[in-house]
Amino acid sequence: MSYSVVQLAQWSNARLIGVSDQTVEKIVYDSRKPFTPDHTLFVAINSSTNNGHAFIPELYEKGMRIFIVEVKAAIDYQLYPEASFIECSNSVDCLQLIAGRIRQSFSAPFIGITGSNGKTIIKEWLTRILESTSKVGRSPRSFNSQIGVPLSVWLLSEDINYAIIEAGISMPGEMDKIADCIRPDYGILTNIGQAHQENFQTIEQKLDEKLKLFDSAHTIFYNGDDALVSKAIKNKFPRKKLVSAGVNSTNDLQVKQSVLSHGKMKLSLLWQEQSFVLELPFQDAISVENSLLVALCALHLGITIEVLQKEMLRLSPIAMRLEQKEAINNCLLIDDGYSADLTSLELALDFLNQMGAKRGLSKTLILSDIQQSGMNAALLFKKVQKLAHEKGISKLIGIGHELYSAMGGVNAYQNTDEFLQKADISSFKDEAILLKGARHFAFERISAMLEQRRHKTVLEINLNALAENVKYFRSLLKKETKLLAMVKAFSYGTGSFEIANLLALQKVDYLGVAFADEGIELRKAGINLPIIVMNPELSSFPLMLEYELEPEIYSFEVLDAFLSAVQRQGVSQVPIHIKVDTGMNRLGFIPDDVDELIRQIKKYSSVYVSSVFSHLAGSDEAIHDGYTQLQVERFSVCCDQLEDGLGYSFIRHILNSAGIERFPEAQMDMVRLGIGMYGVSAIGNQHLQQVNTLNSYVSQLKKIKAGETVGYSRKGQSEKDMQIAVIPIGYADGYNRRLSNGVGHVIINGKEARVVGNICMDMCMVDVTELNIKTGDKVEIFGSQLCINDLARCLETIPYEILTSISRRVKRVYVME
Repeated sequence: MSYSVVQLAQWSNARLIGVSDQTVEKIVYDSRKPFTPDHTLFVAINSSTNNGHAFIPELYEKGMRIFIVEVKAAIDYQLYPEASFIECSNSVDCLQLIAGRIRQSFSAPFIGITGSNGKTIIKEWLTRILESTSKVGRSPRSFNSQIGVPLSVWLLSEDINYAIIEAGISMPGEMDKIADCIRPDYGILTNIGQAHQENFQTIEQKLDEKLKLFDSAHTIFYNGDDALVSKAIKNKFPRKKLVSAGVNSTNDLQVKQSVLSHGKMKLSLLWQEQSFVLELPFQDAISVENSLLVALCALHLGITIEVLQKEMLRLSPIAMRLEQKEAINNCLLIDDGYSADLTSLELALDFLNQMGAKRGLSKTLILSDIQQSGMNAALLFKKVQKLAHEKGISKLIGIGHELYSAMGGVNAYQNTDEFLQKADISSFKDEAILLKGARHFAFERISAMLEQRRHKTVLEINLNALAENVKYFRSLLKKETKLLAMVKAFSYGTGSFEIANLLALQKVDYLGVAFADEGIELRKAGINLPIIVMNPELSSFPLMLEYELEPEIYSFEVLDAFLSAVQRQGVSQVPIHIKVDTGMNRLGFIPDDVDELIRQIKKYSSVYVSSVFSHLAGSDEAIHDGYTQLQVERFSVCCDQLEDGLGYSFIRHILNSAGIERFPEAQMDMVRLGIGMYGVSAIGNQHLQQVNTLNSYVSQLKKIKAGETVGYSRKGQSEKDMQIAVIPIGYADGYNRRLSNGVGHVIINGKEARVVGNICMDMCMVDVTELNIKTGDKVEIFGSQLCINDLARCLETIPYEILTSISRRVKRVYVME
């Protein structure tokens, strides 16, 4: 749909400045993403980490002509004679007011979803069920924020039968704003937990804030077994229709019995005095709880039990996400084979650009038919072509009858089977490939053929979780405090470029690496952030200058060598970073060196001190707090002395991840964030999210008789008949040999399985007696069910060692929801 700028200004009570006859079809708020400027509105958002108004001159040069801006930005509108400016007091509020007005134009019922967890999965599952009989519009992926909700409403098409919008909040007052954008007729509360609890005084306060979404709803669906939720909903909404699911007999959809069978869950249910069985393709408690709410809502909306039984069995237990994988012939594969629509296609193409463009690879889109779009095939294909062109796609491959017809059979296949039979897979070379298809096209078969054949043990890195952890640590800082993110040691084993690229998008101020070659690798991959090399080798200085890497200077020998390299290369105004040893007794100048250091630096105008820093020895343990305070005091004295002697100021930083959480008063000008990004907290903070999951699988099952031994040196002794599972991960992959002989365990289908015998170089064996395990079952080495902190305690080490020990031969898969 398109709207005039006059309409948008009126709806948002804003002032229209400039050209008044333009129309808007698309909205962007991130200037880094590819866009076509025609009929596109840029929302200039002023946040704690960025100011979108700064990009207006650049965007105007690129052809952008419509902007939402804030009065306080004080823009000189005369510089942009062809532009339309919608001037308001707050850009996000303006966007929400516009969405609220658009919401009024829909007659289709809206379903609003909120809760602590499960919003996106319930939205997607419910969409899939309802699409068996209706056309459904929904939030793309997890667009549930103050910006994501109004954008979700904007993206809805006019001819939908239902709209399903999720809403998330992180602090009081937020739901009041986005509730007006949704005004749901039906409400679903997923659950209430600890997510984002840091900004609420109590969990009851957070629940009350979330329930504000349902003020306009006539019907609310919820888990009736949750006493807190049930009481709050009944007290707040005594006159609304309340529909619940759960085990208790008071629930409208009652679970009479649940039985595990071959990896599936069979539920015996009672609905409106009718008993039936619902089979689910998973067995974990969270998925079962989410599926009950989906079934409850679907049944209430008129989906028959027969249709529900059929569709629920087809649900995917895998979270909706984009996965980045290494593929054959130096290709990069972005796997998004779970849905196909224009909105999610655009988001996936943006991710393709974000993750693949810096490698200089050509871009390929393999796309299935987009069904239930409401458009005829020819018009839909034109839109796909236009979008692909905008996003820089050089090759489009269509799969499905409609695309085959629209493309005249050129680079097109009637179904996935035909593609697998006829396509020359080996012809894909040096390409970034987006695999985008609806679930029933089974694109996972294409993914399996394109994916590089490697070790099936996988380290999965959740980029959304890492970004959220960065935001959490940033929330502990003052607005002016800079953030240096450490990506040394292959980003703690998770992959350098991918993590650095995400951190660049998160607007960190500096990156830190250990050695020059790590920094050079990032520069070659297109990372332009300032990079500090923490342990530079003297021979690397010429290359560091060439690639604009900034050295840590920790001794007079290093300083002399770097000054010589600077002089030989004839460069000037080169930043250096001085390390002061305040008690770590590792690298660094001692306080007695400061006077001589000042004299040496002042002799040369070709370098300047960009920052001075030190390293805390025990910031993660309370027993060392006195020593930490002493280090901070020593550091401040040294910095003051350096500043007085040099005659100019510089950035000061001493806090690491643990220090940020435990000593926020010492954050100074900058902090260094490392292991905290990956969800490791010095204070046991439950708000940090799990980033890394190390998975393998059961490659073989064996029955062992009592008295037999398992593994090298016959260390595994079986006192009784035993079934063991062989798992293809060993100490060469980073699975520590000290976990042998029952010390360590893994998780298979939610259950513990102890290590039997010595861990081998490439595999290990675990006891799965009576666990009902089958070949191919996924094995979690560490992750959400087996915390890496617990594994570290078992090994009497720290999470750093575990992450950095994971071999490069273990495939890294990057996921983004």
